[in-house]
Amino acid sequence: MTPESLDAELVEAARRGSPVAFGRLVERHQRAVRAFLRRACGDAAEADDLAQETFIAAWERIARFRGEAGIRTWFCGIAWRKLMTARRSWFRSRKRDADYVETEGLERGEGAGADERIALEQALAGLPIDQRAVVALCLGGDFSHSEAAEALGLPLGTVKSHVARGKARLMQTLGVDHE
Repeated sequence: MTPESLDAELVEAARRGSPVAFGRLVERHQRAVRAFLRRACGDAAEADDLAQETFIAAWERIARFRGEAGIRTWFCGIAWRKLMTARRSWFRSRKRDADYVETEGLERGEGAGADERIALEQALAGLPIDQRAVVALCLGGDFSHSEAAEALGLPLGTVKSHVARGKARLMQTLGVDHE
């Protein structure tokens, strides 16, 4: 039996719900997936975490595997998407942290005189109440977006847009370049 035919047999069994068959597929291809991720992201621990996420996602989607490419290729495609999602999340997090530090410093008056503090308070007062509440929690109160959504009873997407719009409006009002 060729490796390709063994993979095809295991895929069919896994598609019928066999965790044993899927486990065998993972055993056969995890080294390739981990090696790919380690080279692509440069961090062995992160690569191992992403590989784990890859195989979980693959198990959830195995019924949709069409066989247009080999299973190893399919696994690596999922791994790539997981890596790209992790990277986007990392960059958004870093930007959010930098923005938070900048805004938090303004609120505490670091490097700002009384005029800047008053301007910040006036800018906050100019925001719609729901936007002001979200900005106060997320940028001033160290709440995550999901925590603020739960606290205020708002959808997560609404909280995220309120933070983005509120911050942009604050920066514009204060004359701070936020690009």
